[in-house]
Amino acid sequence: MFISRSWKDYELIDASRGEKLERWGGVILRRPDPQIVWSVPDHEKSALWSKADARYIRSAKGGGSWRTFKKIPESWTIGYKNLKFRITPMGFKHTGLFPEQAANWDWFSDIIKSSGRARSDVRVLNLFAYTGGASLAALEAGASVCHVDAAKGMVARAKENASLSGLSELPIRYIVDDVKKFVGREIRRGRKYEGIIMDPPSYGRGPGGEVWKIEDELFELIELCAELLSDDPMFFLVNTYTTGLSGSVMKNIYDLTLMKKFGGDIDIDEIGLPITNGELLLPCGYSARWQRSD
Repeated sequence: MFISRSWKDYELIDASRGEKLERWGGVILRRPDPQIVWSVPDHEKSALWSKADARYIRSAKGGGSWRTFKKIPESWTIGYKNLKFRITPMGFKHTGLFPEQAANWDWFSDIIKSSGRARSDVRVLNLFAYTGGASLAALEAGASVCHVDAAKGMVARAKENASLSGLSELPIRYIVDDVKKFVGREIRRGRKYEGIIMDPPSYGRGPGGEVWKIEDELFELIELCAELLSDDPMFFLVNTYTTGLSGSVMKNIYDLTLMKKFGGDIDIDEIGLPITNGELLLPCGYSARWQRSD
């Protein structure tokens, strides 16, 4: 498992009976997680769980809402190494950041830093880029970045996080667009990238109402993105939270696309977080990493 162990401002305190207890800076949140099917004895009576400042309660009709037990700010900032992110309890239990992804940030940041290449020679494309965690990690490591997401609000949050991190003046393009259409235009424009990152949803809609279903679209998108890689590519990363899209499926896709064209090395595993209370790990999806061989 690829595990994020370097957080100081985030902590997965405990996990039991479909919920996780997390510290985000100075705020403790309680949120549902379908992966947590186990039960920690007497967790409802535990002093740990009673410390929650807010809890996301699912509704039987769908969706849900936050219930606050103590006064918390509408938003606050946490840091990961040199990066800063604004955290906000949002709809559908989200906070604006997926902390497990720090394991991937560290992986490709090390590749970028150890390459010895100038920033202009490390062009990274981040697709389904959300609030910019991976974009900012690549930018801080020494790449120039193109950040693409269909949600205008998420791109605005990514710009805010870049400002908080002191990275606004570095070369990053922000694009609000349907990912597949943007990739097609980049191919026609002849643009090339040394690294590509994507975190596709199971289902979504583009800004023009375009429908995305990962089981129908992922293979073709990776095929197209392979055309965007330069003659000397460095890495390709796909992260997915889609249940049923296994590591073996991702390996088959990589074998038929990236490995066929470039060779290289594949490393595919679950991504996850350590749980402070005990020795368990929380799985948070799969990450498929490809790296060009030396």
